[in-house]
Amino acid sequence: MAFDSLSSRLQMAMRRITGKGKLNETDIDEMMREVRLSLLEADVNLKVIRQFTNNVKEKALGQKILSGLNPGQQVVKIVFDELKRVMGDETVGIAYNINGMTTIMTVGLQGS
Repeated sequence: MAFDSLSSRLQMAMRRITGKGKLNETDIDEMMREVRLSLLEADVNLKVIRQFTNNVKEKALGQKILSGLNPGQQVVKIVFDELKRVMGDETVGIAYNINGMTTIMTVGLQGS
């Protein structure tokens, strides 16, 4: 449920800039504010949020637009790439116990 809420809030923030033909620093600041609030509500560490938003803003303001993308789409791509980098881009498999049962523990906030 928390992931669904985070996902929908991030999608709303991205939708607001996707159709724009030209973005300025104010547009990016507004979007990053919404992203920051979404991540805070999802209990992401403040230090991680600051680093994430600073990296996205720096890349968004300093990057040339790829052909075939408008500026809003480019920023969405930057956010996606940075989320992948922060969460880990590598897929790690489960080490199954060949002699019996494999125990998997899942841990979440407040026991969820």
